[in-house]
Amino acid sequence: MSSRAALLQLAGLIGVEARYTDALGQTREVSDDTLLALTTAFGLPSDPVCARRQLEEQQRFLPLGLEAAHLVHAEDERPEVLLRLPPGCRRVFWSCHLADGDERSGQVTVDASSSLKRFAIVLPSGLPLGYHRLEVEAEGINARADLIVAPDRCHLPARLGPGSRSWGLSCQLYGLRSERNWGIGDFADLAMLARAAGRCTASVVGINPLHALFAAEPRHVSPYSPSSRSQLDYLYIDVTAVPGFAEDEAIRELMGGQWFGATHWAARSAELVDYGAVAACKRSVLEALFCRFRSLELGANGTATSTAGRAFRDFQQSAGQSLADFAVFEALHEHHFREKRQFSWHSWPAPMRDPRSPQVAAFAAAHRDRIEFFQFLQWEADRQLAAASRAGRDAGLSIGLYRDLAVGADPNGAEAWADQELVAPGASIGAPPDALSRGGQNWGLAPVNPLVLRRQGFAPFIESLRANMRHAGILRIDHVMSLNRLYWIPNGMEAKAGAYVNYPFKELIRLVALESWRHACAVVGEDLGTVPDGFRDTMCSANILSYRIFVFERNYDGTFVPPTRYPALAAASAATHDIATLKGFWLGTDIIWRRRLRLYPDRHAQQAEKAGRHRDRSLLLAALVREGLIAPAQIGEFLPEGGEPVYTIELQEAILTYLGRSRARLMLVQLEDVLSEVEQANLPGTTDAHPNWRRRLSSSIEEIDRGIELRHVAALIEKARLSSATKE
Repeated sequence: MSSRAALLQLAGLIGVEARYTDALGQTREVSDDTLLALTTAFGLPSDPVCARRQLEEQQRFLPLGLEAAHLVHAEDERPEVLLRLPPGCRRVFWSCHLADGDERSGQVTVDASSSLKRFAIVLPSGLPLGYHRLEVEAEGINARADLIVAPDRCHLPARLGPGSRSWGLSCQLYGLRSERNWGIGDFADLAMLARAAGRCTASVVGINPLHALFAAEPRHVSPYSPSSRSQLDYLYIDVTAVPGFAEDEAIRELMGGQWFGATHWAARSAELVDYGAVAACKRSVLEALFCRFRSLELGANGTATSTAGRAFRDFQQSAGQSLADFAVFEALHEHHFREKRQFSWHSWPAPMRDPRSPQVAAFAAAHRDRIEFFQFLQWEADRQLAAASRAGRDAGLSIGLYRDLAVGADPNGAEAWADQELVAPGASIGAPPDALSRGGQNWGLAPVNPLVLRRQGFAPFIESLRANMRHAGILRIDHVMSLNRLYWIPNGMEAKAGAYVNYPFKELIRLVALESWRHACAVVGEDLGTVPDGFRDTMCSANILSYRIFVFERNYDGTFVPPTRYPALAAASAATHDIATLKGFWLGTDIIWRRRLRLYPDRHAQQAEKAGRHRDRSLLLAALVREGLIAPAQIGEFLPEGGEPVYTIELQEAILTYLGRSRARLMLVQLEDVLSEVEQANLPGTTDAHPNWRRRLSSSIEEIDRGIELRHVAALIEKARLSSATKE
């Protein structure tokens, strides 16, 4: 067997695709160097023969061939578990311990003449949805596995059911202004917005990922490059709503100081979010509040002495090892960043890089109070997020908050440190070449090793779903194609030199469905970019809403898809954080930014996009004319011949009505588009050159609530949504 053939055989075993077609329609063969590098990233020997032998040995060492988790299809009337029986086995005993405390058990006789290598035991039908424990014994060999009974489709509330036409607002939480926040949108602002949206007939309020970033370095600001996807960003805590804030004398003294006053003023008055100033103010007050909490609610030995103290201890216990590891990481990261400016844990001394080392345990014991401080922040953030969710529902937000789960985590963060076996070293995830990024994209996020994920019984994936469905009515899964495959790029190679790695799609989509039912949380899958054949059909069958962006919904000739041809099981949005706002799209603000920052590879590419945008404007106006939303004679108002494009409220209303008439069961409108903002939240391909993830809205929540813009847009959309529903 040639070396190439051996590599291809191994790639097939571990799920690496040796060939793919990019978004430009070009078929790309993956190089031997890439295949070798990704084999190593999987934690396997670089020699294909040795790697294959290691995989075979791992399977052979599984007791009775039973993996860590076995998924049962809830609708299966005859669920089976395949076992590898020892020679001479004549009887198999099994028992299933159900989550509700009930137990089912049985035994199976093996035909003495059978020569099958795999033997199936049949479990009872009608097992309840959820996580159970299966134990099997054969010839003195015992095997255990999580038995997961999962449905084939996600939960859908009535407001997303057949014939429904719901709508909602979306926003970047950090960008909300208010008369009382400290320079960054917080959970109190979210509650205020949710109430305002609910009163305006909205069903959801969508927000950016709330994942924990890096407390020690607040300038690391991307919500899509988090330290941990299972914990919350403490900067969203409304410090003034933490119990004890108004009564504490030490806090009044702190806030009365000259340094605090100047820093607080700088944070509140900044045009962009000043994360450093915000963190400096919030951290100092939160530390004082924790000291107060510890002295009043916890005894000298740490025992809870009040209802609040007991609630905190219960939170710590229920959050388990994940919270404990995160808090230890935060304390370690703070220590090393302060002492030696070491941002990445990969730079720490070797013992501190191991979360289970005696040295880390000793550090945790010596810094117990600091670690509990970080746990306290998570408890308070969770409490305030829950309050914001309740506020919206009480005001009529029928579905609730729409949260967002990032596709990966920063390799330098808590998630990667706590479970280093799960994260594939030597690679990052991204995207292959497309029309906007002809060299491909490297997102700098750590890929999850699918072989290890299966060995761990999918526990990390389940944990991330649970953490982000908490207090939510909808969860958006960023780059949902990652359930099926992810584009891995070996470290040191160009983005276009990567390859697709397959994931256990059938199992993952079932787990999404199970957690969706357990949390009564619908699911939206962000399916933009290169989508595998048949993927959207599978999503639809699983009740996962497709994510359709207005400017991308085109016919083969570039014309805009009419509202009646949008898929029903979809969330349709006018724009998203990575593309221009409606006003920015019309005026070409994003093109101006790319030209200013010299992001185009050459002048031809710049001119091509400018010409393409001009054509898109004409096509959009033609679509609005066909829908009867503007008159043909008005085209010249918005697109003067030989002049610059003109954006007006009338044009905005026409576009939002167009989208509101779509068949999509959920329509989303960005708060930026309600306010006719021109700048977008993030400009892909940039970091510091464009103020990504730092823009603040031009109006405060109070002004939005008192003003007419939101109510007017809500009435407009509600009318369009009702019109669409009556035509179905």
